[in-house]
Amino acid sequence: MNRTMNCTFEDRSQSQLVPKMVYMGTLLALGIVLNALALWVFCCRMKKKWTETVIYMTNLAMADFCLLCVLPIMIYSYTQSRKEDTVLCQASQSIYLVNRYMSISIITVIGIDRYVAIRFPMQAKRLRSPGLSAIICAVLWAVVIISVATRFVWQIQDGSFCFSNENFKGTKTSIFSLLGFFIPLSILTFCSIQVIVILVRKKKMDTHEKKAIQKAIWIISTNLLVFLACFLPLHMTLSVRLIMEPKTCSSMQAWKNAVIITSRLSDANCCLDAICYYFVAKEFQEASTQTISTSSRSYKLQDST
Repeated sequence: MNRTMNCTFEDRSQSQLVPKMVYMGTLLALGIVLNALALWVFCCRMKKKWTETVIYMTNLAMADFCLLCVLPIMIYSYTQSRKEDTVLCQASQSIYLVNRYMSISIITVIGIDRYVAIRFPMQAKRLRSPGLSAIICAVLWAVVIISVATRFVWQIQDGSFCFSNENFKGTKTSIFSLLGFFIPLSILTFCSIQVIVILVRKKKMDTHEKKAIQKAIWIISTNLLVFLACFLPLHMTLSVRLIMEPKTCSSMQAWKNAVIITSRLSDANCCLDAICYYFVAKEFQEASTQTISTSSRSYKLQDST
């Protein structure tokens, strides 16, 4: 084991730097535009429409902004030869992890909320309310922040925490990831499948209702697939690494590369979440359409004068 800890990894930073910069720069640009638009519509255009879905979506957009805030720091860290943890790196890594697991938690809660509304329509008015949704989001923020703080303590004890550190051991943190992803994944998958089954079995009264149900099924399926595409590869990699702990330098190099690739894939959720807003929140779709139409009319009026 000591031999693996003294491995000198092949430095591919120069060859990987440009693709990383382009990919992360694209995420940063798109993420800022999409999430800024989402927050503006939610907070300014929909002040009187704070439904359960809007509250969850607003918190999801706020979580995504956590990732967008640290992307420049991550890009900078990858350009540096220093691999030891710094205060800046530790802080940005903490915010980065808060985004990941807050996004996972909120998406799961949205799935539960949708399941309750469709599976128990009579009890939904009692079980669902904007105030309860706000409390749930506040509790989720507290739980995720405390969990990340605990993970921080664990990894500092192992001598590493930052994404740029090559000496990551990660046994305890892999267990953290199992709890933080696979439990929500099971809940979200169950709720999504149950909702789809209920909608499929629902009697269609007319063509309009049939199209509405088909659209709802498509939205639920797409949201689940996006969730899996963003987060499953990384957490499967962490799980396999926990079971098959690398013993050689070559296996540690392969592990390091796999985590980098799957982590960057998970970062795409900051953009894909924003795109899903348009499909999940009917209120957002209506408000954003009204905003675009108003802006278009204002532009034409100014152009005509």
